[in-house]
Amino acid sequence: MTVTAKLDAPLLRAAFVLVLGPVLALLDTTIVGVGTGAIARDLDAPLAGVRWASAGYLLAIAVVMPLSGWAAERFGARRAWIASVALFVTGSALCGLAWSVEGLVAFRVLQGLGGGLIQPLGQSILVRAAGPERLGRTIAVTLLPITFAPVLGPVAGGVLVEHLDWRWMFLVNVPIGVATLLLAVRHLPRDDRAGTGARLDARGLALLSPGLAALVYGFSEVGTAGFGGRVTAALAAGAALLAGYAAHASRTATPLIDLRLFARRGFAVATANSFLQGATLYSSMLLLPLYYQHVHHADAFDAGLLLVPQALGTAVATLVAGRLADRTGPRALVVRGAGLGVATVPGMAAVYASVDRALVPRAAGAVNALNRVGGSLGTAVLAVVLQERLNAGPAPAAFAGAFWWAAGLSALTLLPAFLYPKGKP
Repeated sequence: MTVTAKLDAPLLRAAFVLVLGPVLALLDTTIVGVGTGAIARDLDAPLAGVRWASAGYLLAIAVVMPLSGWAAERFGARRAWIASVALFVTGSALCGLAWSVEGLVAFRVLQGLGGGLIQPLGQSILVRAAGPERLGRTIAVTLLPITFAPVLGPVAGGVLVEHLDWRWMFLVNVPIGVATLLLAVRHLPRDDRAGTGARLDARGLALLSPGLAALVYGFSEVGTAGFGGRVTAALAAGAALLAGYAAHASRTATPLIDLRLFARRGFAVATANSFLQGATLYSSMLLLPLYYQHVHHADAFDAGLLLVPQALGTAVATLVAGRLADRTGPRALVVRGAGLGVATVPGMAAVYASVDRALVPRAAGAVNALNRVGGSLGTAVLAVVLQERLNAGPAPAAFAGAFWWAAGLSALTLLPAFLYPKGKP
C-alpha cells in the first residue's frame, strides 16, 4: 500500500514543540547522577540524602503518570501539556536555587510531577493530530531526539559541573522551557474535548499511584539494598495496591486507567511489548555506562560519549521503522524485534491504532506507566545479577554474564511481537 498522506508543516511544527518537553524531562532523569558529589559538598549533605533527589523525581513521575488521561479529558491535552511543562520549569528553577538537600528533594518532586505528564500528554496530542496514515512516521520523528536524551544526560551534566556549577544542571532548563511554552501556545493544535471527561477517579488514584510508586521504589532499591525488609515491604505493598486497583477498576464505569483496554488484542500485545522494551532499554542504560567505567576505566563524561554510536544506530533504525509501520503494520518487523530502535515505533503505533480516538489519552497513560515499571524491573534484575557476579569474580567476567541476561530480556520482546496484527491497522 502506498502512503499518500504527507507530514505537513503544521504537524511537523507541533511535533517539534512536543519533543522539547520529553527531552528536558529525560535529560533530567540521568543528568543529576554526574553532579551528586558536587551537590553533597556544596550543600554539606550525605550522599544518601542527595540520592533522594533522583529517587524523588522518579517516584513523582510514577505517581502522576496515571493522571494523564483524566487531565487530557478534563482540561484538554494542549492546556494540560502546557501546564505540566510550566510546572517542570518552575521546579527546575527552584532546584537551581535550593539552599538545602531537603529543599532540593522537594523541588525535584515538583519537577517530577510536571515531567511525568509531559510524555503521555504529548503522545495523545500527536496521535490525534497525525491520524492513522501518518502515525508511524510521526512517532519516528518525535523519537529521534528522545533517543539521544538519556545518552547526552551524563555528557551534559559533566560539562556543566566541570565548567559552571551543579546548579546549572537545573537552571539550563529554564530558558529552554520558557521557549517551549511560547512555541506551544502558538503551534499546538486546539483541543475541542476540554471539559468532556468524567470526574476524577479518586479511589483509583489512591490505589494506583502509590502502588506504582511502591513498585518503582522497591525495584530501584534492590540493586543496593537487596531484598531486605523495606524493599520486600515496598514490593508487597505495591502489588497489593495494584491488585486492589484492578478489583476497583472492574466495578467502575470510568476508572483512571481502563483495564478493559487490555481485552483488545492489539493493545494488549503492544503494551506487553512496551513493558519488556522498558525492561531492556532502562537496564542497558544502567549496564553499559558501568561497563565502560569499571572495565575500561572511563569517567562519566567519556562513558556518555561512548554511548552516542548506539543512539545513532537507533535513530537510523527508527526512521526506517516509521515508514514500514505506516505501510505494512507492525508484524512484518518481528525479525528485528531485538533492535529497540526498530521495535519501538511499530509497537507504539499498534497501541494507538488499537483504540478509539477518544480513548487515546487514557491509553497513553497506561502504556507509559507500564513502560516505566518495566524499566524499573529490568534495571533491578540486572543490578542484582551484576552485583552477585562482581562479588564472585573479576569485572570483565561479571559484565559478560550480565550482558547475557540483557540479551535474554531483549529476546523476550519477540514473544508479544509475534502476536501483532498481520496487516496495516
